[in-house]
Amino acid sequence: MSLKGKKILLGITGGIAAYKCCELVRLFKKNGAEVRVVMTPSAINFVSPVTLSALSGNEVMVNMFPEVDPGKSPTVETKTWHVYTGLWADIFVIAPATANTISKMVNGISDNFLTATVLSARCPVVVSPAMDEDMYLNEVTASNVAKLKEFGYWVIEPETGELASGLNGIGRMPETQTIFNYTAELLNGSKRDLEGKKVLITAGPTYEPIDEVRYIGNYSSGKMGFSLAHAASLRGAEVILISGPVALKTPRNVTRVDVTTAGEMFEAVKANVAGNDFVIMSAAVADYKPKSVYEGKIKKSETEALSIETERTTDILEYLGINKKDFKLVGFALESTNEIEYAKDKIVKKNLDMIVVNNPRVEGAGFGTDTNVITIINSAMKISSFARMSKFDAANVIINNMLGL
Repeated sequence: MSLKGKKILLGITGGIAAYKCCELVRLFKKNGAEVRVVMTPSAINFVSPVTLSALSGNEVMVNMFPEVDPGKSPTVETKTWHVYTGLWADIFVIAPATANTISKMVNGISDNFLTATVLSARCPVVVSPAMDEDMYLNEVTASNVAKLKEFGYWVIEPETGELASGLNGIGRMPETQTIFNYTAELLNGSKRDLEGKKVLITAGPTYEPIDEVRYIGNYSSGKMGFSLAHAASLRGAEVILISGPVALKTPRNVTRVDVTTAGEMFEAVKANVAGNDFVIMSAAVADYKPKSVYEGKIKKSETEALSIETERTTDILEYLGINKKDFKLVGFALESTNEIEYAKDKIVKKNLDMIVVNNPRVEGAGFGTDTNVITIINSAMKISSFARMSKFDAANVIINNMLGL
């Protein structure tokens, strides 16, 4: 796969797999790329900068500030070389990425040239974690890797096999050809498989007012919908995210429309549905709302119970199913019992192309968590079940299945 004219910045951290990067540089160069290498200070204990400089044809960068002639004043470029290096690259590949460097990236620590350049990079950043199995499976590392994905970094999952410790398990850096292929695919656009597509996503709860200070709502955090919006955007889609009231940051390059009630969400969906290729209804929309809203605040009574008369809200998913034209419709079902049967019934009744099912009683699924346990059912009633994963990973699984519709 040609990389002619591409500028690749290769970051190497202090892991035993650093020796593989000599072959990785050779592959990049052989296929036409210009390569520059940046190393952490600990990485030079595993592979020589002299070797990498010879292979890449460029000086290897290790120190925060490049050496300058003592008789000359340093230029702006030498003072901020990490910024210029980050701007130079078309892609930044960090392999191997140790637990230490991953932790620094997640927390914005820039105490060496490599981590400072990460913060300056405007290009895609690919991270290839490599470490012993116990380190990789540690909850802190797992959380950090999940956060990398949520921040928009591209993560190449490690392989299972013999490790430097002599043990067998997950944590091996993939072979150089695998990393090369992943990088080439990203540079050539094949990982942006939603390029040119428009996706409408709903997320979060709705609040149905009882009076001026109270409402009927639910526990939805919006995390699943926001992860879907983030993943779809990274894969090239033009995304509109219609969100109920949540405390989440809008994903980069996503257009957000804020609503509060089910009625407002319905109007926002109607106003934005035209021209979309996919519509994903992940919001937890209230089924009922108070029939009337009390003016002011309802006062507490010592003797009387509070009775609230309710009425049905508009079924947005049903409306979309009836009026579906040129888009694929994906629904969600949160059920505590018989979830598969309820979901199958919902596919038929709501004219869905696919449904995502989860059960709040399953550990790691449901509202408020950073993970999810999902089952996907398409209109042909094919069922695919998945183990617990981060909501960002679940979002990509959902999109993968959605693209197969």
